[in-house]
Parts: sequence; C-alpha cells; structure tokens
Amino acid sequence: MSLKADYLKYILRFRFEAGTSRGTLTEKTSYLIRLTDTDDHSVIGYGECGPLKGLSYDDRPDFEFHLSRYCREFNDMDLQLFSWNLPIILNQVIDQEFPSILFGFETAMVDFLGGGRRILWDSDFTNGHRTLPINGLIWMGSPAFMRQQIEEKLKAGFTTLKLKIGAIDFEQECDLLAMVRDRFTPEQVTLRVDANGAFRPHEAMEKLERLATYEIHSIEQPIRAGQPELMADLCRHTPLPIALDEELIGQMEYIHKFHLLKKIQPQFIILKPTLLGGMRHCDEWIELAGRLGIGWWITSALESNIGLNAVAQYMAQYKNTLPQGLGTGQLYHNNVDSPLTIQNGHLRYDPAQLWDLSQLLSSKSAKKES
Repeated sequence: MSLKADYLKYILRFRFEAGTSRGTLTEKTSYLIRLTDTDDHSVIGYGECGPLKGLSYDDRPDFEFHLSRYCREFNDMDLQLFSWNLPIILNQVIDQEFPSILFGFETAMVDFLGGGRRILWDSDFTNGHRTLPINGLIWMGSPAFMRQQIEEKLKAGFTTLKLKIGAIDFEQECDLLAMVRDRFTPEQVTLRVDANGAFRPHEAMEKLERLATYEIHSIEQPIRAGQPELMADLCRHTPLPIALDEELIGQMEYIHKFHLLKKIQPQFIILKPTLLGGMRHCDEWIELAGRLGIGWWITSALESNIGLNAVAQYMAQYKNTLPQGLGTGQLYHNNVDSPLTIQNGHLRYDPAQLWDLSQLLSSKSAKKES
C-alpha cells in the first residue's frame, strides 16, 4: 500500500465580468490535487491549487510543469499511511516558492486522512450547527453595475459589504458609499473597501480621510505592497483601520512575518491560504497577530468549492466572529456542487447535501496528469 498523487486542470468560468484594479476576470484556472491509495481507490483526497494571475507568488509560466514534477516526486517517496507527517512531507517535496501547491497538497492530505469525505475537520460548522458570517463582495464595474450588486446583497440579507475600489472615478465610488450610508447606519450595515494597492502614496492619506467620513470598518491594502515604511506611516496616522493583504504574499519565514507586522503595525491582516502557503503558514500569521494585538479574518481567493470548503472549515476551527471573505462560491457557471450554501449573509455547510464531482471529472476542461 502506498499513496499516489495526480491532478486535474479545471477552467472555472465567471457568471459575469469580475472587475479588479488589476483587470477584468472572465475565467480562472485551478488544479485539483487527488491523493489515492494504490490498493484502495475508494478513498480520494482532494485539494486545490489556484494561483491568481498577477498576484500569486507562484503565478509563473512554468507552474504546471512544477506541479507535475511535485506529483512525481511525491509518488517516488512511496509513502505509507502510517508514516505520514504533514509538515515534514510538505517541506521535503514542495519548495516554499509555490504557496498554492503547498495549500493544495496540504488539504488533499487532510481530506484523505479523513476518509475523502471533504470533511477536513469535524466541527459545529460541518455538522450544520454553526454558520459563518461573511461579507457581500461588490466587484468593480460601472457605477450602475456596482449599485445593482449592492442592492442584490442587501436584499439577500448581507449586513457587511465589501467594495472593491480604485478602478473607476474615486468620486463615483464615494457616491456609492454615501448611498449606503444615507440609508443605513454603521450598526445596520458595515462597509469595507479594498483598494488592492491602487492609491498612490502622495494621495493615500487624503483618500483615507475622505473614506473615513462614511464610517468605514477598514480598507484593504491602500497602497501597493513592498513599501513598508510608507505603509507603516499610514497605519500610524490613518483615520480608519488598515488591513494588509497583498503585503503578506511571499513572506514564508516566521521571522520575516514577525518583522513585517512589527514594523508596519496594521490594524488587521487578511489571510488567504492559497496565496500564503496553506494552513500552517496561516497559523503562524494568526499567532503573531495575537501577540501584536492585530485583528484578522480569512478570505478565499477565487477557488472552486473544493478550495473554498477547505478554507471555510479551517476558519471554523477558530472563534473569530468577524465577517469572513468566503462568499466566492457563487461566482462560477461550472462550480463543483457542494453542501456549501449562503443564507442571509452567512456561509452554511448543509450535511444533508452531497458533493457531486461528476461535472469536474467529465468536463473537457479537466485534464489528468500524473
């Protein structure tokens, strides 16, 4: 008996043109790791590797070549189930320059060990007794399109809205925020904004002061990552809380994580396991944030329901009550059918619903590699 890995390449197709400050998205490529026992194919562990173009540390043209190589090297180890030690195996097989592959293998291993049920951790979330509050994501686009999304999210029961800003005229974005504030107090509807680094340093403080007039909960990554002195100065003097996002990408060593947070002292950090190297690395960020008095929440990174499920179950191990960024499962025409549902601004795992991977396994977008 030994364990073998292969993967499926799958193209996820958006229901609409999803606008960000880095461009418009119409499709997303993911790679689904599959782990099986050579003597018993009834149990399959799934994990998702989904690097984001223009953002992920491992967004590179030879990504699939290295993923195939890591599968071969994993298989050459001829691992026996009783000999598993996840951190050691991951460190031996996968370089830290491929965080999404680390996340994919890590979650596939945990799923396999749990019997291939997509229940990575039994919890009050997976048994249906707890739901996770999430923010309603408002994608960039024309003012009319963004206004339409806002109305849809409010009608669906979301009480936290997150607006991506930085692509259209700033005054028009402020008008959208004013529209919500004119109708709802901060106690009724929480507003978050995500600039994705779009503000230029010389204008950032002025824009933060303007946004603060709308009683914003927080702003993600106001200026481009890689400017720690400027970001630290903003965090010291900001009129509204700042959350680091892209700033965390590529920080794989514990001591580097500590120095970054100690230097910048943000009010929040946002954790995306796909971009940060999986759950073990997120554990380190959470531990450091606790030591330094920094808040945090977790966000998915446009994964299919395979990856979203892993991120949500990981989050459910913590008692963090902030709304999380886990509402991306409804983005795609061809997502994997799963027990994950969204009800009144909360993500729920319905144990009565079954996983259906038939679309993934039969799709022409899927490609098996070993």
